[in-house]
Amino acid sequence: MADASGPPGISLREATQRKLRRFSELRGKPVAAGEFWDIVVITAADEKQELAYKQQLSEKLKKKELPLGVQYHVFVDPAGAKIGGYSQRLPNASALGKIFTALPFGNPVYQMLELKLAMYIDFPSHMNPGILVTCADDIELYSIGESEFIRFDKPGFTALAHPSSLTVGTTHGVFVLEPSNCLEYRDLEYRCCHRFLHKPSIEKMRQFDAVYTPGYFSQHNFSGGDAPSLKLEPEYVYTDSLFYMDHKSAKKLLAFYEKIGTLNCEIDAYGDFLQALGPGATMEYTRNTSNVTKEESELVGMRQRIFHLLKGTSLNVVVLNNSKFYHIGTTEEYLFHLTSDSSLKSELGLQSMAFSISAAVPECSGNTSCFIQSILDSRCSVSPGSVVEYSRLGPDVSVGKNCIISGSYIITAAVLPAYSFVCSLSLKMNGHLKYSTMAFGVQDNLKKCVKTMSDIKSLQFFGICFLSCLDIWNLKVTEELFSGNKTCLSLWSARIFPVCSSLSDSVTTSIKMLNAVQNKSTFSLDNYKLLSIEEMLVCKDVEDMISYREQIFLEITLTRKQCGSETS
Repeated sequence: MADASGPPGISLREATQRKLRRFSELRGKPVAAGEFWDIVVITAADEKQELAYKQQLSEKLKKKELPLGVQYHVFVDPAGAKIGGYSQRLPNASALGKIFTALPFGNPVYQMLELKLAMYIDFPSHMNPGILVTCADDIELYSIGESEFIRFDKPGFTALAHPSSLTVGTTHGVFVLEPSNCLEYRDLEYRCCHRFLHKPSIEKMRQFDAVYTPGYFSQHNFSGGDAPSLKLEPEYVYTDSLFYMDHKSAKKLLAFYEKIGTLNCEIDAYGDFLQALGPGATMEYTRNTSNVTKEESELVGMRQRIFHLLKGTSLNVVVLNNSKFYHIGTTEEYLFHLTSDSSLKSELGLQSMAFSISAAVPECSGNTSCFIQSILDSRCSVSPGSVVEYSRLGPDVSVGKNCIISGSYIITAAVLPAYSFVCSLSLKMNGHLKYSTMAFGVQDNLKKCVKTMSDIKSLQFFGICFLSCLDIWNLKVTEELFSGNKTCLSLWSARIFPVCSSLSDSVTTSIKMLNAVQNKSTFSLDNYKLLSIEEMLVCKDVEDMISYREQIFLEITLTRKQCGSETS
């Protein structure tokens, strides 16, 4: 039985810090066989993203930010249907990838890739040959007894399970576990899954006996990172995060893929693999397309073939009763977890000022601003709840609350309204280096899509009717206003962002766009070359963006040396 001594929050923090220390010791050093992963694979949605990921991996290895002697690969989705996306709900990760999202701790600062590798540091040495599958925008923290390790040594699939509220269960996978004879509390339990429910309704959770009542367990903190503490919840479910498949299962799926050739529909490694597993699995899910982003005619048939291929394969579940699952895939989650969430801040050791130069950060009832590898003039003002990453802010810059500023250079006087999102990209256009800055509200829905020009009045920019914004910017409603698919018109594909010759001009111009909408004053864009976010990503200059980050890194390093300070 695991040693569950001490409050759960403290044991979770200690366990997390131990993993971070162990990973830190491996950064930039060759690893012994069996000590770490043999291969680390990142998947990319297209060739542009593949190139961006490879460039960043190369930089990381050069700067000794990752363990050495490991094969690091980037594999691009084949042409056709795909499930990979472009981080439309967290667009500061769109250009360089969610797995390269910066986090406010470490020197050099950790990105999601390093955090993932750190949190899974104990897995490889207790794992049979196989593949671990995880997402780029979540964090799993767990604590088990010091003498215990999570083992991935059973045939079939093995998944981690976290206690969560029923509401959280509706947006995740939920395990229906086989009955257990164990009545005492354990941090770590190995269970068998009867069937797996993908984003089920609360009624469905009850129907299949997936709901548990805490009983003795109510003494322990069962919160999911994005849910209220389950000490206050009368019921909970076990939700998914990462999963492992053994070598035999992986070979079976590979042989199936090679046999069918090109996939013409979207297959989800969670929904379409895990729902086929366990003795209670049925084909019913294959006809449910409610969670599919794009429904293709071949989808149901392909799902049924996968069901028959995997039917009878076991789904083993590692229940982590003292664990937390955090999702950081949207602008609002990102802001909350990096500035306001005292739990994650304590567990990971997040800092308000990570490898940055600035005046003191004002605390405001537990809510702070957060600076990551940025240089801020001591006279600029940043309100609580805002995140500034890889940016320079001059003396006359005022940033409202709950803003995100990424990759920007604001040297002239500027006022950013509360809830602003500003992210600058370097572009390569006709062989020339240009810049464009996307700017909108952090609560805007960039994915919301309308089918006809007459429907664009239902789109909102910074909480204001998009048609009104077009009037303010002196832009006409024509087909040329949108890039890409003309039956899916959205803020993502709207050509509204000016192209400029310098980074600072680009940011200044886009901020003027925001201010005009806020103040309902005119700011004409008709003389500018305009791009959509979709187009920016196609012509992004990754090398220049990495170079800008490196300039900031070197300036901070030099300044710290001059000040005689090497602390992070």
